[in-house]
Amino acid sequence: MTPGAPSPSGARLAAVLQELKQRTGLSLAQLATATTFSKSSWERYLNSKGLPPRSAVEELCRLAGESADHALALLDIARTDRKEAGTRKPDRPDTGTPPDTDPCDATPEPGLTGELRNRTPTPSPDGEADQADRARADAVHPVPAGHRYATVLTALASACAVILGTLVLTHLPPSRPKETSVAATPSPATGPRCRHTACRNKDPITTNCAAGPLTLAEHETTTGAWIQIRYSPECGTSWARMWGAALGDRVEIRVGGRDGAVRSARVTSRGEADTYVHTLMSVMSPSASVQACFSPAKDGRTECVETHLDQAASSAWTPSTK
Repeated sequence: MTPGAPSPSGARLAAVLQELKQRTGLSLAQLATATTFSKSSWERYLNSKGLPPRSAVEELCRLAGESADHALALLDIARTDRKEAGTRKPDRPDTGTPPDTDPCDATPEPGLTGELRNRTPTPSPDGEADQADRARADAVHPVPAGHRYATVLTALASACAVILGTLVLTHLPPSRPKETSVAATPSPATGPRCRHTACRNKDPITTNCAAGPLTLAEHETTTGAWIQIRYSPECGTSWARMWGAALGDRVEIRVGGRDGAVRSARVTSRGEADTYVHTLMSVMSPSASVQACFSPAKDGRTECVETHLDQAASSAWTPSTK
């Protein structure tokens, strides 16, 4: 993926957001008026120039009269892809100077004549003709060494100015969401619709238990799929979800050790493979252990991750295979 280009998951998210905008029938200016985000912010989000915050996705889905689950799942996947891409550092280009040397700090070596001080990089083939013309001109009208030295310093100062200007522009803080006096459409109640044992074997999304859950553990499998253990403090429940999987792949969750009930979910459609699947909920006490396992549809080993609430708080979980 070229630098600056959106990831496949980011492009899918932008396409979904554009479709939602079309359903609203609003222009960018009208969308900015109806939400807490500016016109320029929406232009970036809709054209894969940046990932939107969750609240922006939720507001757009509310205006379009659609559930935010699909779009939020794509947002989570795009953020994960961006995080992984950020950990891979590109190779440093060969600039002809040591890696830690600022080109603006370069100074001529003492004791050298003006001719030796003005070392220039080897010209490219496209500039050979101009270089030859300048050489013939210098042979007829020699340029004083001091003048050449001043010219090089002027060019170096110009290059430094361009570099500093670029750094300033690229490090400007992002524009803040535009405040608006127009009252947004009131959102429906977001509180959980069940708690503890009343949530057992229910869907975390339809019960609103998936609103702001904690991720207790996550694991990338050898096939490239990801599994997570999710926990809702308000509902007191846990469930597993999986994305990046293939048709037929399965994820399951077990709470309370070997004797605990197992709940599973399988990828059954192309749409689920492009987004994610999740299990139903299990009630989880603070002292209980919870384990999520991934089973590929094709030949492969089952991979599991296990944790406790207190263990997850210190991020001390360890993936395992079986």
